[in-house]
Amino acid sequence: MSRTDAPPPSRRSVLTGALAAGALTAVPGMAHAAGRVLSASPAAYANPLVRNRADPHIHRHTDGRYHFTATAPEYDRIVLRRSRTLRGLATAEEAVIWRKHTGGDMGAHIWAPEIHHIDGRWYVYFAAAPADDVWRIRMWVLENRSKDPFEGTWTEKGRIVTAWDTFSLDATTFTHRGSRYLAWAQHEPATDNNTAVFLSRMAGPLTLTGPQVRLTTPEYPWECAGFNVNEGPSVLRRGGRVFLTYSAGATDSNYCLGLLTADSRSDLMDPASWTKSPRPVFAGSDTTGQYGPGHNSFTVAEDGRTDVLVYHARPYKEISGDPLHDPNRHTRIQRLGWKPDGTPDFGVPVADGPVTARS
Repeated sequence: MSRTDAPPPSRRSVLTGALAAGALTAVPGMAHAAGRVLSASPAAYANPLVRNRADPHIHRHTDGRYHFTATAPEYDRIVLRRSRTLRGLATAEEAVIWRKHTGGDMGAHIWAPEIHHIDGRWYVYFAAAPADDVWRIRMWVLENRSKDPFEGTWTEKGRIVTAWDTFSLDATTFTHRGSRYLAWAQHEPATDNNTAVFLSRMAGPLTLTGPQVRLTTPEYPWECAGFNVNEGPSVLRRGGRVFLTYSAGATDSNYCLGLLTADSRSDLMDPASWTKSPRPVFAGSDTTGQYGPGHNSFTVAEDGRTDVLVYHARPYKEISGDPLHDPNRHTRIQRLGWKPDGTPDFGVPVADGPVTARS
C-alpha cells in the first residue's frame, strides 16, 4: 500500500502490555472560555517569543506564574524560565536544571521536556538516548519536591517503561474525570511508521497501569511527508469535548498539527471514541512566512479565560541538511480561537513581530 492511498483512521490497535514505571501530570492549560478579542493597544508580546527553543511547553501554576521549558538546539540540557506574564518569558532568566550524562543512559538527544506539578511535587518528562547509541531514544522523568522548581534538587526517577522497548518520546499527562493519563509517541513493532500516538491510564505520576492503546498512526499523505510520524500529543478540553493535537510529518516545512476529538463522557481508552480530522489543522503559511509549525502545548492568558496556542516554527522554508541540525525552531504563541461548532480554530501561524491582544 502506498503512502498516498493509506486507509482512513479506523485501523487502531489495543496494547495489553506491561505496566510501566512512567510519568504524568495535570494538563497544562485546560481550556476555559475562548477569548477572540483583539485590541489596537500596544503589543502584548512579540513573536518569536523565545528564539532557538523547540518543542515548547508552558505550565501556568496555581500562583499565576508561567513556567516554560523547551528543547535546546544542542540537545544537551533541560532549561526552565518563569514569569508572571507570557511576554515576560521572552526576557526571563533561564536556569539549567539538569544536564545530560557524560556517558551511558541519558547521554544524548535531550528532547521535548515538559514540566508539570502533581500532588505537591514538580515533574519533568523528557526524551533521551544513551551516549553510545544516540537513536535509542526513550522517555525519562525528573522529580523535585521543593515548592519552588528553581530550588531544591531534581532527582532522576528512571525511565517510563511501555509495552515495547522501542523508540519513544514526547510524554505528556492530563487528568480527566478523576483519572490520570499519559499520552506519548512510540514506534510500534511490525508497523510501517516511525511513531504513533498512544494512551494509558496512570496509577500515579510515575506508573502506567492497564492497557495501552494506539489513538493515531500516520495514514494520510500529510502525516507521511518525509517520515511517517505522529508525535508530540497535547490535550485541551472545552464544551464537553476532549481535543488531542499531535504533530505529523518530517520536522522540516512539512511539520504540521493533526487533531483527534472525543466526547468528554466517552471512554478515552477506547480508540473508537476518537475522531481524527482528515486534514491538518495548523500548517505552514507562505503568507505569514512561518513554516513547520508543530509540537504544541496549550496554556491560558493572564485573564484566565483566553486560550493560547504554544508551538515552534521556522521563519524560512528551505533547510540545508538534516532539519534536526537546524537550530532555528523558535517558540511562538498566539490566541487560539473557537469555531461556532465548538471546535478549536487554529488559524495560521502569525507573522513575526508585535502581537496585540487583550482579554
